[in-house]
This record gives sequence, structure tokens and C-alpha cells, in this order.
Amino acid sequence: MKTLALIFLLSGFFFITVAALGVIRFPDFYTRLHAAGKGDTLGIALFVIGLAIHNGFNLVSFKLLLIVLFIFLANPIGGHVLSRAAFKSGLKPWTRKGE
Repeated sequence: MKTLALIFLLSGFFFITVAALGVIRFPDFYTRLHAAGKGDTLGIALFVIGLAIHNGFNLVSFKLLLIVLFIFLANPIGGHVLSRAAFKSGLKPWTRKGE
């Protein structure tokens, strides 16, 4: 059980790290938002599931799984709202210089 929890924790750490690198590396707001939204949602969910497995199956684990459900609902909605607000305020998506 501890090995499975460690796998989830390390996978979550990997996705959060890759998302952070995407935020640093990508050229504009929309691509950075995409990297942060997708990577953080999956990374945090894996990390919290790993904590729930490590803790054992009890009331605390149930609460942690409710947090995962909330993250799966809130992060995509927040990313969508941010991208719509940026687009409506006139922020243009990045394009290559020749296009």
C-alpha cells in the first residue's frame, strides 16, 4: 500500500513540475494557462489521492477524495473563465512572426 501511495505522490510531483516548466517556457498567456490548468489539475489530484492511500481508508481519506472532486470541477472552470476574460479584454493569442 505504501508503494502505491509513493507512486501516486511521485506522479503528482512530476505533473506539477512539468506544469511549472510549461508556465515558464510557453510564450503567451493562453498557452501558459493551458499548461497550468491541465498539469496542476492532474498533479494535485494524483498527489492528494496518494495522500489518501497513505493515510488508509477512513474519514480523512474520504475528505481528501472530496477535495480531488472539487479540484476536478474548479480548476477547468477557473481556467475557462480566465481565458474568456482575457480574450474579451482584447488579449490576442500568440502567433509565429511569419503568420
